[in-house]
Amino acid sequence: MAFEPPRRLVKALGETAPDGDEWLAKLPGAVEQAVALRELTVERVQVPGGRSSVVLLVRRVDGTPAVLKLAPRRARPESEAAALAHWGGLGAVQLLEADAAAGVLLLERLHPEVSVRSLPEAKALLEAAGTLRRLWVEPPQGPVFETVAERTGRQAAAMARAAGDADVAPLVEAAIAAREELLVSPPERRLLHGTFRQSKVLAGERLPWLAVGPDPVVGECAFDLARLVRDRVEDLIASPSGASITRRRIKRLAESLEVDQERLRGWTLFRAVESGVRARRVGRPRDAELLLEFAGWV
Repeated sequence: MAFEPPRRLVKALGETAPDGDEWLAKLPGAVEQAVALRELTVERVQVPGGRSSVVLLVRRVDGTPAVLKLAPRRARPESEAAALAHWGGLGAVQLLEADAAAGVLLLERLHPEVSVRSLPEAKALLEAAGTLRRLWVEPPQGPVFETVAERTGRQAAAMARAAGDADVAPLVEAAIAAREELLVSPPERRLLHGTFRQSKVLAGERLPWLAVGPDPVVGECAFDLARLVRDRVEDLIASPSGASITRRRIKRLAESLEVDQERLRGWTLFRAVESGVRARRVGRPRDAELLLEFAGWV
């Protein structure tokens, strides 16, 4: 089977993954093996696809449509599989089969071309928030998933190295201080999607909207919701009232999902600064500029 990884994936792995070239070199063989083992018929590779995995639209032996996903170890496919199994299709795509050690997941087929991002902004936020609420369940027992404290600890350490840059130092210091304060007394411990945004919610058959592509983590709900606050950040930055829209969005989302507004604001600041600093580090200056300007409004 002729196979070429999507350019978006190749670019993203080149930016962030030291072992990206090695995984990509082995990917055609891994795809061929995964397809043959499950006797799948490949329809096409999903493009532009994601930044950390390759997705193929396939059919099973009985003709049922499905999705075959392959991801490198650094994308934590075993964690994704565990979260999807725990959710059991409630609010998220259904896991059909997993070989997490090989980074292979077989998933329910949704409509990859239709996400809630295609809806008008207010409706999109409403639908996305409703989907996210269904995912916030008690995590399984044991150290199955990384915690918010662990993940943001690594991120804060990476951010601190940018504190010597006068352009971003005040935001970095504010974000790290916000994290430290937020971790003192988190209000709940839930299984979180981890990287939730409008483009991660696709139209389905079982339910109108289902979440895909989690990078699950255990912690407080405000952490998960914080990524949704900055959705369509380019539109916010382009608006003359972007700052006030952002503050209203924080208030509205906090109230609708019963999350403390100040905690949501704090995690929104931390996650925006972390993403902005990371974008600067990997050579995406335009993204960094948008994210850091947004963070300054929070």
